[in-house]
Amino acid sequence: MHSVKEKVSNAASAAKAHVESYKANLEEKAEKATARTQEERDIAHQRRKAKEAEAKANMHAEKAEHASEKLHGKHHHVLGGDYGRHHQTPVGQTVVPLHQQPPVGAVDPVTGTTVPNYPLGGHLHGHKHL
Repeated sequence: MHSVKEKVSNAASAAKAHVESYKANLEEKAEKATARTQEERDIAHQRRKAKEAEAKANMHAEKAEHASEKLHGKHHHVLGGDYGRHHQTPVGQTVVPLHQQPPVGAVDPVTGTTVPNYPLGGHLHGHKHL
C-alpha cells in the first residue's frame, strides 16, 4: 500500500514540476516579447532556466520525502509502534526513542552538566563479582 501511495505522490510531484516548467516557459516568451535588447532576452532565458531547475529540485525533494514516509511507515509497522510504553512520561524522567541508549546520570542543577549516578571505579562496592 505504501508503494502505491509513493508512486502516486511521485507522479503528482512530477506533474507539478512539469506545470511549473510550462509556466516558466510561457513567462519567458512573454518577457522576450516585451524585451527591447538582447540582454533582456538573455535575462528572461536565464530566469526560465532557474525556475525549471527550482521545479526539478522541489520534485526531487518531494520524492525523497515520499520515500522516507514509506520507509518510516514500514519500520513503524515492523517494530509494532509504542507497545509497552507509557503515554505520559513520569515527572523527572525523559523518554528515550527506540534504538537509543538512555542518558547516564542526572543533570547537576548548579553546573548544568551530567553527573553519573554510578561509581566511577567501574564496579559497585560490596559486590565481589559483577
